[in-house]
Amino acid sequence: MAQRETDEFDRLEEEHPQGLSAGQIVEFFAPRGVKLAQATFRKYVQLGLLPRSRRVGEKGKHRGSRGLYPAAAVRRISMIKSLMDEGMTLEDIRGSFIYFRGQLDGVERSLDEFFAALDKSIADKAEMKPSRRREFERLLTDGRKKAVQFVKDMERTVQQITEREEPGRDP
Repeated sequence: MAQRETDEFDRLEEEHPQGLSAGQIVEFFAPRGVKLAQATFRKYVQLGLLPRSRRVGEKGKHRGSRGLYPAAAVRRISMIKSLMDEGMTLEDIRGSFIYFRGQLDGVERSLDEFFAALDKSIADKAEMKPSRRREFERLLTDGRKKAVQFVKDMERTVQQITEREEPGRDP
């Protein structure tokens, strides 16, 4: 991946920490000469190559909500397109590291939300004894470390499972 592309992806992720709509993602690729239709985008989501959106309420009366995808989905689409240019099919890609990395991204996001909710719950309990609060904070710190290690371990395992074996080589 070219450095310019990497910089664009980094900038997009910084500018949109809450995520992007499907339309915004499709629009991102248009001026770059990359064909990506809304239907193709939805297919990638259905195949599990991209994370599902999360619903975010719109401010204002009767505005409803809209789906936002992590800005990192743009980087993943670029990778999918590159792999397809190299001759891989969507089915090949589903069996590759990128698919499982996407699943791990979802696990990481869920864990982040989980720990944030627990932090808020502890912070909201003004009547909690300081010693009990410290104990909960210690448990959460320990839990976060274990969660990070779990994701790293699974990433390493996925890399080993999905790496292509060379003929005649024992694993």
